[in-house]
Amino acid sequence: MLTFLLWCILFVICWPIAILALILYPFIWLLLLPFRLLGFAIELSFDVVKGIFMLPFRILGIR
Repeated sequence: MLTFLLWCILFVICWPIAILALILYPFIWLLLLPFRLLGFAIELSFDVVKGIFMLPFRILGIR
């Protein structure tokens, strides 16, 4: 919702840039999608490593 409101303000201030942003947004989203997936994969791998290191403490009941 905030993005839409900011776009509306940009449309009132300078409509050509707002229209250009509206057209380019899907392309930029597609361009950044692999980086999101890579970040998700790295986060999951860190969670797995954390789980491996914390397993002995969880078995012993230490928090």
